[in-house]
Amino acid sequence: MPLFWCAGCGNGVILGALLRVFAKLDLDPRRMVAVTGIGCFGKADDYIKTNAVHATHGRALAVATGVKLANPDLTVVALMGDGDCATIGGNHLIHAARRNVGVLAVVANNLNYGMTGGQFSATTPEGGISSTSPYGNPEAAFDLCALAEAAGAPFVARTTVYHVAQVQNLLEAALRRPVFSLVEVLSSCPVHFGRHNNRPRPKDMMDLWRDVALPVARFREMDPPQRAGKYPIGVLVDRERPDFCARYAEVRERARAGGAGTRPAPAER
Repeated sequence: MPLFWCAGCGNGVILGALLRVFAKLDLDPRRMVAVTGIGCFGKADDYIKTNAVHATHGRALAVATGVKLANPDLTVVALMGDGDCATIGGNHLIHAARRNVGVLAVVANNLNYGMTGGQFSATTPEGGISSTSPYGNPEAAFDLCALAEAAGAPFVARTTVYHVAQVQNLLEAALRRPVFSLVEVLSSCPVHFGRHNNRPRPKDMMDLWRDVALPVARFREMDPPQRAGKYPIGVLVDRERPDFCARYAEVRERARAGGAGTRPAPAER
C-alpha cells in the first residue's frame, strides 16, 4: 500500500514485520492498543487496525504504561523513533524498564530526527553529520539496549531493517513475553542521515547495516577497540522478572489482609 514515509525509509519494513507477527499470533485487534508519539514512526498507527493513542513527543511509553496498568489484559505496543524514545522520552524508557510493566517498546532508530529536518538525536553516532552538527556530532551516542538492560528490562533485542526475517522473529519473541520488552531496529533514513553521511541511496544505508551489525555472540568475543562502530544484534537480554502487575496484585492482597507492616524480600533483577 502507499505509505507516508520517504522512499528508502526502513519504517515500512518494521511495520510489515509487526503486522505479520500480529497475524501469526492471532491477536484480537479489539484487545490491542498501539501507542505512538511524534516523529516519522509515529505515523505507524495510521496503518494498524487496532485501538490507538497518538501521544505527544516523548510520551508514548508513559501513555502505554498507563493503558497497560488500567487494563492488564490488553496487548500494548509503543511505537517510537529514537527522538521519541531516547532524546525526548529517555526518562520514560528508564522507568518503564525499571517498573517492568508488560509493554512492547519498538524503536525505529534512524540515528536522527528524520521528520523535522535531520537534526542529531541522542543516538546519532559521535562525529556523525547532521543538519545541526555539520562539522560532526560532539556528543557520545546512547546505547539504548544497554540503557534498558541497566534499568532492569527483562527482554532486550536489537536488529536492523537489513535483517528482515530477524525483525519479525524478535518482535514475535518479545510479544510472547508478558514483561517489558525493548526491540530496537536500526532503520534507514537516506533522505537526512544518509545524505549527510555518504549514504544517500537506500542501498547505501542497507549496506551500512549489513557491515556494522554483528551477531551478539561474535560481538562479545571481540576486544573493545574492535567493537567501535559496530552493533550487536539478536537477543541481548532474556531474564526472568515478575512483571509490575503481578507484584502490584501482591501488594493489594497484603493491603486487604492488613499486612502493611511486613515486607517481602527484595526481588532480584
